[in-house]
Amino acid sequence: MLGFIGTGELTAAIVAGLDGSVPVVVSPRSKEISAELAARYPQVRVAGSNQDVLDAADTVVLAVRPPVLREVVDELTFRPEHVVISAVAGVRVAQLRDWVAPAARVVRSIPLPQAAQRQSLTAMYPEDSVARELFERVGGVVVPRDEPSLEAFSAATSTFATHLDYLATIAGWMTAQGVEAEAASAYVTHVFAQVGKSLAGGGSLEELTTRHMTPGGINEQLLTELRRDGMPDLVRQGLDSVLARLRGAAGSGD
Repeated sequence: MLGFIGTGELTAAIVAGLDGSVPVVVSPRSKEISAELAARYPQVRVAGSNQDVLDAADTVVLAVRPPVLREVVDELTFRPEHVVISAVAGVRVAQLRDWVAPAARVVRSIPLPQAAQRQSLTAMYPEDSVARELFERVGGVVVPRDEPSLEAFSAATSTFATHLDYLATIAGWMTAQGVEAEAASAYVTHVFAQVGKSLAGGGSLEELTTRHMTPGGINEQLLTELRRDGMPDLVRQGLDSVLARLRGAAGSGD
């Protein structure tokens, strides 16, 4: 039995990707999401409490907000045979093992919302057969060489909103040039959805960048100007800041 402590959007995405293929028990929070999952999938049951999830499940996914994780697990009694998979950023394996003892089989993971379409590439550490089987059901798996590398994967996920805001900026600029807002949004969405598909064609990101610009063309012009103005440096600085935050949280034990 697979159990989830925390029933938010991430849990909903994984359960949707599993599509009733395994029995699942979810915690009663949030009530709306847990009830919707139980109504949609006969294999999903809503537990009466978080401890009821642990009592029923052999594998437990922790999917709560980082600030409340310690408070949540301190109220729970784990079994030595539990496999504990954390989807909570900033808490290292050693700290998790201490918090969920006597359970000792602990895995950190970074599942993506695309799990709902079984297209998540989930980074996890360390290698674990149970966690791998779960995440391969909802996409693919990548296992970094060490835990600090996993935290770099986690930092990279902080770019989602920035990327979408970049697209919104382009659409907004088009609107300022007189294009209807709906048409601008539809065009930008379509163009970048197609660019995204090209990533599946293989080749490094550097190679793909070269393929999408002509020497002396307008793509090269904009890229050159943004690089000149320091955009790559700003991105790296922002990622450094996020990574420092994640590693600081991991080292504090808070």
